[in-house]
Amino acid sequence: MLGISTLCLLDEPLPVALDRIAGVTGVIEVMDEGRHFLTNAEPLLSHTCTFSLHSPSRGTNLASLLEPIRRASAEVITECFAIAAEVDAHVVVHPGYIAWPGEQEPSQVQLSRSLAELSAAARDYGITYSVENMGDWEHFLFKTPAERSLIGDCGFTLDVGHAHQNHCLAGFLKHPAQHYHLHDNDSTADSHLAVGRGTIDFGPVMAAVKESRGSPVIEVADFDGAVASYRLLKGML
Repeated sequence: MLGISTLCLLDEPLPVALDRIAGVTGVIEVMDEGRHFLTNAEPLLSHTCTFSLHSPSRGTNLASLLEPIRRASAEVITECFAIAAEVDAHVVVHPGYIAWPGEQEPSQVQLSRSLAELSAAARDYGITYSVENMGDWEHFLFKTPAERSLIGDCGFTLDVGHAHQNHCLAGFLKHPAQHYHLHDNDSTADSHLAVGRGTIDFGPVMAAVKESRGSPVIEVADFDGAVASYRLLKGML
């Protein structure tokens, strides 16, 4: 089933966002940030929806060369795993970034350590998680298909808008994904537009979603755009 991320209602309290999205679809991804940051599963337990969680990313860095920060980042995401286990939710994780040029290789080593710890935690909690490709943001890891090996045997979330911004969507579509983030842009900015307002051809994207049997989530920045995208893409599944 096609889901919608709470990103489109991030300015609203989480219970309000859940109620509004549940009126459209029974599949919701919670953006575990800002007003929607989860300290426990209670806001989700009153709904019968299928959930996924986008783990906290703004204040975390799984690739940090500062070991206390790397460890704390992994701990924050592990806490997200614990909440996910209560509602049987899949979790999406960002791969982290380098702080300064020239730190690529040691940061990749740190990312590998973090993912090993998270994989062990995911097994302990009985949940699944996947790592998302990043947009055209300086210093971030995992932006192109050539970097797919950085996440090892972890699951993969294909963020279609990020891949389009980096001009490598076709390459990423060759890699089966467990999870998809669907939004549009004109390739110059990570604008999270409604489908059809940018330049992405969603025909091949939805074909890949169906072939891989991955879980698709609309990650559009505004509610009306998310609903319009849902109605459009639902007919392509």
